[in-house]
Amino acid sequence: MDLFSPVRLGDLELANRVVMAPLTRMRSGRAGIPRDIVVEHYEQRAGVGLIITEGTFPNDESRAFAGQPGIVTDEQAEGWRKVADAVHARGGRLVLQVMHGGRVSHPELTGTRVVAPSALAIRGEVHIGGGVKKPFPVPHALTTEEARATIADLVAASVRAVEAGLDGVELHSANGYLLHEFLSPASNQRDDVYGGSPENRARFVVEVATAVAGAIGAGRVGIRISPEHNIQDALETDREDVLATYGALVDGLRPLGLAYLSVLHVEPAGDLVQELRRRFGGPLIANSGFGTVTTREEALALIDESHAEAVAVGRPVLANPDLVERWQGEHPENEPDPLTFYASGPEGYIDYPSLAAAR
Repeated sequence: MDLFSPVRLGDLELANRVVMAPLTRMRSGRAGIPRDIVVEHYEQRAGVGLIITEGTFPNDESRAFAGQPGIVTDEQAEGWRKVADAVHARGGRLVLQVMHGGRVSHPELTGTRVVAPSALAIRGEVHIGGGVKKPFPVPHALTTEEARATIADLVAASVRAVEAGLDGVELHSANGYLLHEFLSPASNQRDDVYGGSPENRARFVVEVATAVAGAIGAGRVGIRISPEHNIQDALETDREDVLATYGALVDGLRPLGLAYLSVLHVEPAGDLVQELRRRFGGPLIANSGFGTVTTREEALALIDESHAEAVAVGRPVLANPDLVERWQGEHPENEPDPLTFYASGPEGYIDYPSLAAAR
């Protein structure tokens, strides 16, 4: 196999093994409805094997960013239907990343409360839009019953996404957002069934994945994790605890037969990621890029050396809508412009030139 060969991830048939990583872009306005430029953005990138959309909020209290899209209302779902139709018309595949922001938010973003496993605020400030930043608030600690109601919201959002025509969902359990907050001992100080031991901290995420798989089919469900990423105060600095927690997680996921496990880690070929891959028992999407950019050479090597079934790539796909064509032909790449990553307009979003335009 090589990077440009087809692969099957659960029910998802991919034309190649280059995956567009979920990238926060904030172009969906105050109403959280994917607009025409969002449709065009994803349509342009349909040549990758799989598009994983930006994190999309499943209920109002889960919204983490100004301009973030949702999958709560009929209007939001219709916006995503247009995206799915456009990507499918070009032969692409896409899944919706269902993302509960947890405590990485502010009441001025959610319009309601901010929730988390425990009433522990993140150090620092949150962007609430318009260039304004405010301190992260102390979140409301979800009761056991409220946590289970949140699972129901994640299931409803996943069903809505599939009904809108997307090929599946990715559950965002990484980067310090709600599901990850349950996994980290720094953000989860509960004493109920969802706290304490590594097995209990993993329980909420396993229950989410089990419920979503039961509603839309396991072959349409992937999950993203970021062990040891240590971002947004979801700290995981004890390797023994990390292996116990994430081992319990993947052991709980394995019987479900999910489409894939996506792991963001600086060493995708290292012992931790490969041990989690073995215990998960299904396809792995590797993603080493966050502080660094995943290069063509690294992506080729991860597949050639059988360290993963596919590779998630962020900034290169952002700046090169036709990245697969460029990588396959060893063509020069556009450089991404960080100043436009989180803007609200078309610049740096739908105006990166294709190879055809450059010729």
